[in-house]
Amino acid sequence: MLPRGDTVVWAERGGPAVTNLPATGYMNLADIEAAARAVVPPPQWDYIAGGAADETTLAENSAAYRRIRLRPRVLRDVAQRDLTTTVLGEPIAFPVLLAPVSPLSLACPQAELLAARAAAQAGVRMIAPTQGAHTIHELAAQATAPLWFQLYPSCNRAVTEALIDQAQAAGCTALVVTLSAFYASFRERDRRSGYSVPAELWAANLLHLPGVRPDDPDFDRVLPITWADLAWIRARTTLPLVLKGIMTAEDAELAVEQGIAGLIVSNHGGRQLDGTLPTIEALPEVVEGAAGRCEVYLDGGIRRGTDVLKALALGARAVCIGRPYVWGLAWNGEAGVLRVLEQLRSELDSAMAQMGRRTIADLDR
Repeated sequence: MLPRGDTVVWAERGGPAVTNLPATGYMNLADIEAAARAVVPPPQWDYIAGGAADETTLAENSAAYRRIRLRPRVLRDVAQRDLTTTVLGEPIAFPVLLAPVSPLSLACPQAELLAARAAAQAGVRMIAPTQGAHTIHELAAQATAPLWFQLYPSCNRAVTEALIDQAQAAGCTALVVTLSAFYASFRERDRRSGYSVPAELWAANLLHLPGVRPDDPDFDRVLPITWADLAWIRARTTLPLVLKGIMTAEDAELAVEQGIAGLIVSNHGGRQLDGTLPTIEALPEVVEGAAGRCEVYLDGGIRRGTDVLKALALGARAVCIGRPYVWGLAWNGEAGVLRVLEQLRSELDSAMAQMGRRTIADLDR
């Protein structure tokens, strides 16, 4: 039987510190992934781990980082390093966010609540999912830091409006509109297993909306929105909008014209269109298209602190992680998420020192 996680404590320096690190055992995120796989039933694991079709993009999201080489500078004073930064003007302890993942409760009971607490404790942002076992109000009550809210626009406009209103009422500070999952994909692992997610694990936000009934034919149908629909969403809310799923310079330029505050370079973790660019390879052209007029983030394939560093050097303001913190939840709940975040933070800190860079702003191409 694999041991449980290490004790995680928080130091006064504003970040986590893991005590009693074992000489063998859990040394990196791959070890935590293996521990999680040992406790999650195979059908649920395939849902968490799988991608679309041949899973080429899923694999490339991680593999692409290994093709990028680093150019370290020496003889610089990097004895004191500062990993803090801001996202949409909000300070965070280091440039990693928890991406919206649904349903998180496949990993463990109360997973969304545990993740929200861990993100707040770590001093980073969680993007709360539309689809989960807990409402945005329940998550906000657990978090001691602001949440961002992911929005899947519904075919029922009243449902979309109600979700936006609830996010604002819960104190969310940004709205993340997901663009990369409007159409069904060929996730063959799920088709082979026949697994489908029970409604109680993903429908809490929808079922708590006034007047919404699960027998409504549009209850859970996602609207494939256009730029015109996006303008309507902008007019509905005062929250800054972040678009998740931008992969080209052309769409980045259109987003800037719409007054979008942030872009997440994302291919939905390789779960939608197989054969698309890995996100780290799409990042430079999106950064070029945005041209400093909005913030650019990235998700997909982050497994090491050096991956974070490479994304920042290529223009990302911060990165979002998905599967790694799900592994942490399955392995050891809230403490597991904290351990995943600390692993990335420690690796990033070490890499910055060896690259001769003292602050996040010092990282450049």
